[in-house]
Amino acid sequence: MNIRFFSKASIFAGFIMLSTPLPASDLQQRQSDLKVLQSQISKQASDLKNTTKQREKLISLLKKDEKAIASAARKVNETKNSLAKTDKKLVQLDTRQNRLDTLKKTQQQTLANQLASAYLAGNHDYSKMLLNQQSPARIERLLAYYQYLNNARMASINELKQTIEELNDIQTEQIAQKTQLNKLILNQQQQAKQLNLEQSQRQKTLTQLQRTLNTSGAKLEQLQIEEASLKHVVEQAILAMRSSPKMEGLSSSRKLKWPTKGRIKSGFGSPRSGQVKWKGVTLSAPEGQTIAAIAAGKVIYADWLRGFGMVLVVDHGKGYMSLYGHAQTLLKNPGDSVNKGEPIALVGRSGGQTEPSLYFEIRHKGQAVDPARYCKR
Repeated sequence: MNIRFFSKASIFAGFIMLSTPLPASDLQQRQSDLKVLQSQISKQASDLKNTTKQREKLISLLKKDEKAIASAARKVNETKNSLAKTDKKLVQLDTRQNRLDTLKKTQQQTLANQLASAYLAGNHDYSKMLLNQQSPARIERLLAYYQYLNNARMASINELKQTIEELNDIQTEQIAQKTQLNKLILNQQQQAKQLNLEQSQRQKTLTQLQRTLNTSGAKLEQLQIEEASLKHVVEQAILAMRSSPKMEGLSSSRKLKWPTKGRIKSGFGSPRSGQVKWKGVTLSAPEGQTIAAIAAGKVIYADWLRGFGMVLVVDHGKGYMSLYGHAQTLLKNPGDSVNKGEPIALVGRSGGQTEPSLYFEIRHKGQAVDPARYCKR
């Protein structure tokens, strides 16, 4: 058997993996599967056929590991956002409480002044005013004045009562928010621990996979399979494109921001291996850094892809699409609408990468174009 045969068979296997739903991941089961594969590979290292089969199994296991990491990372990110919102809410409540405390003191002082004025004015018996033969006009003015003071006191009392009630409500809300904050912190700690476990398992799988790619021929074959997988996804994405008339596409005359900040590690059209060239740009960036949509559009693909890991594709209209790969996790799902600059994923090392990065493509009617024509640094 020759390498070409394995390449076609592997491509077919890659397409099957793309269309087959992944069962719920189980860390212990994946750890057990990896140990079995390690044992088989060490015994059959000289057998090309068996090595190829084990490689495919390892890639399948890597897919499970990286999807488990994506799930854990997404939960961590959601908890992080919830923590930020809760902190913001507590700051707002504290600010409102301080204002109400100040208002309460002012209202108490106003009411005290009104009561003091009433005391100094003394008690006025209306019948005595009549018997003293005070003029009706004077009596009417006094009655109106006293009525005004009474109304003012009642209004001040009601305002003070309302302020105290609102302060009590805020204190109750503060207790609830602080309880929620403590709960989120505990969740974040547990989620971070799970993420570390998944990353450790993924590294073991990746190390074993790399041992099966110890020849240039095997690496080239792997790249060809990955190219075919990506081509298949792009073709499926083109079929799925149902652009709204409002979607403006991309214009090379109006420069866009790059999806994340980072250093270009591989440029468009640069050699990848043999005759295989890069159809996009790879940006080195910190793991977990936000990846933003370069323009408004609709998500038409969001899943794991062989060689590229967690991949998200956005349709921008007029035949334009952007592709984001090697993500740690995806923050959007197929069918979601996204705005320009909106977070859609986090930088990662999925797809078998050893260093965190973003693989970024722009395509027009299925053909890859240089992202530098559209994005400015």
